[in-house]
Amino acid sequence: MTERRTGAFEGFDFEGFWDTGRSAQKYNEAAPSDEQIAAIEQELGFRLPDAWVELARMHNGGAVERSCYPMSEPTSWADDHIAITGIYAIGRSVRYSLFGEFGWTFMRDEWGYPSWGAGIADTPSGGHEMIMLDYRECGPQGEPSVVHVDQECDYDVTPVAPDFATFIRGLVTEDVYDNSEEVTAQALEKVRTGTLSPIIIRALQACRTELPDGEALLRKLAERLVQAKASFNLHSDPDSFLMYDAVFWLYSQIASARSFKDYFDRAEDQLDYERASHTLMLRISFVAQPYGFCTDGYAEGFVKDWWDKRLQQGELQLRDGHYRFTPAFASAVLEQLRGLKQP
Repeated sequence: MTERRTGAFEGFDFEGFWDTGRSAQKYNEAAPSDEQIAAIEQELGFRLPDAWVELARMHNGGAVERSCYPMSEPTSWADDHIAITGIYAIGRSVRYSLFGEFGWTFMRDEWGYPSWGAGIADTPSGGHEMIMLDYRECGPQGEPSVVHVDQECDYDVTPVAPDFATFIRGLVTEDVYDNSEEVTAQALEKVRTGTLSPIIIRALQACRTELPDGEALLRKLAERLVQAKASFNLHSDPDSFLMYDAVFWLYSQIASARSFKDYFDRAEDQLDYERASHTLMLRISFVAQPYGFCTDGYAEGFVKDWWDKRLQQGELQLRDGHYRFTPAFASAVLEQLRGLKQP
């Protein structure tokens, strides 16, 4: 086994680098052993950069405060920088580790990211962008560069840094690129006037007697989310859960789900809005027929957490092979939505 080099972060100040909040628990694992690293490298088919191993032995994965990296080439995220949410742990146990529930192997196998490299960090886009190691030039045992991969643009690749250590050392806090007022204004315009998904339009038409002002209420809820978050993103807060409830209730007016996957995902190779799904109502817009009222990014895990909670509390039930809200809970959801009209 080739001896690992150390010293990549000598003199580097990690003060304020890591986010130690609750989200850190989903990224951070204990330092990996030599045996664990060897097993992971064998499964990946790549030698991990020495600098990544060195970092993992100091702090193995984590959400970050220094979340932005300067770019000379524009990407779908911004003209002058990219953003990350956290760095994957070299491990298997936490959600956002290399082999974790929503880590690199999940993104490769379920989202179709290329197999010529390995992901090192996720982004605020909720899966639509990934920061990866690129082994195409150096080979599986060489020193890979770091690249940005855009899933929405046919996995377009943009160079980021020549190596892992340079990438880590170059990360800066988001206040360097603070354009929050402009971003918030754009998000508000989107939720106030953006065209709705054809599926949501069909669902609103189907329930126009029961919820005649459904579109206005949906936009009102989205506006409240943007005002709280400065972007149209859904997480695990009460208003996000209400949006999940509202979208599922609308979905239930025109379709029925046999499982979470049946509800959440579009059909394989689906390129239209004929079959309803959560992603095509609020998350993914086809180039041939785009709509504006969609979130800035998404993570399936938040929606799955909502689904599991509704099941656990008995508000979502399986009846005759299909999942539906109980009548009492459906009424409660509509009551909450109608309450949005209050000043």
